[in-house]
Amino acid sequence: MKILISTFLSLLLAVNLASAEIKLNASGLVSTHKYHVALEKEFYSNLSKTTGLKITVNYNSLDVLGLQMKDTIRLVRTGTFDIVESTVGEISRDDPFLGGIDLIGVSPNLSSLKKSIDAYRDAFSKRAEEKFNAKILSLWPYGPQVFYCKKPITGLSSLKGLKVRSFTPAMSSMIETVGGTPVALSFKEVYPALQRGVADCAITSPTSGNSGNWPEVTSHYFPLGISWSVQMHAMNLDRWKKLSSSEQAALTKAFQNLEKGFWDLAKKNTGDADSCNVGGSDCKNYKKFNMKLVKPTAADEKLLAKASQEAVLPGWGKTCNSVYPDCTKVWNDTIGKVQGLKIN
Repeated sequence: MKILISTFLSLLLAVNLASAEIKLNASGLVSTHKYHVALEKEFYSNLSKTTGLKITVNYNSLDVLGLQMKDTIRLVRTGTFDIVESTVGEISRDDPFLGGIDLIGVSPNLSSLKKSIDAYRDAFSKRAEEKFNAKILSLWPYGPQVFYCKKPITGLSSLKGLKVRSFTPAMSSMIETVGGTPVALSFKEVYPALQRGVADCAITSPTSGNSGNWPEVTSHYFPLGISWSVQMHAMNLDRWKKLSSSEQAALTKAFQNLEKGFWDLAKKNTGDADSCNVGGSDCKNYKKFNMKLVKPTAADEKLLAKASQEAVLPGWGKTCNSVYPDCTKVWNDTIGKVQGLKIN
């Protein structure tokens, strides 16, 4: 009789667990990034259908919540949010190791970046779990990080003496190396900063700058891609561990598909935004402006590589090693190995 009762209770518990609804709070991309936000909203709206789980997500854009991107990793660590979307460069101020995934001048194109991310993914994820109690669900690029300037420039060397918006320590190092002054600003702070002269130039992706109407307050567009603004989705690790193995597998697969969707957006939308910023005839999905195009030259690429190898990589390595002694060793064995680079 006891065995029958025990079996019945076990079956009842299993049924209750199987039918329990998963409720998640999620913060997402800044609402002005319309195509990326649309993809993210669609993903969360259909998450129950795509995973086969009873799951509901309370989703809001970061700006709607009144939050700063740099705070997202702290909010997921404490469990304030179950899932966050975040810019790796912003949160690398809390831990420089994470910023190693997208250092200035290391990955010149998307295929090269894919190799870097795949090589660093396991180490990145392990560090995020240990340091921030966060399970990494996706890693993807927003797009090449380029320059919008309100003062006339002719190339990278023209940044000398100018105040340039930066959002990562490595980016700031590059700006200083070519003679500029880095100004740390969140995305929403950039437009008024350019208006008031707090910044002379600002760095972001072609799509973000266009969506944020930066061409209204700038005149020269310099599409030299220096990095890729790698993004991530992360989940509170304690919340993740409460899910069953089948639930974890279903969510993992769903976020892998979302990651692929964002990679596809990076490929598709960058060229269109480039064209729209300078008033191109093939402008389709973004606002058309009439900025002056400053074409990157071989001299610009050479100066960027010099800044990367002489200042960005060793500077990042020194900072990172001071908080994580194995930092450059891990980087050399992962990204460094696939890119043919080494930080001494």
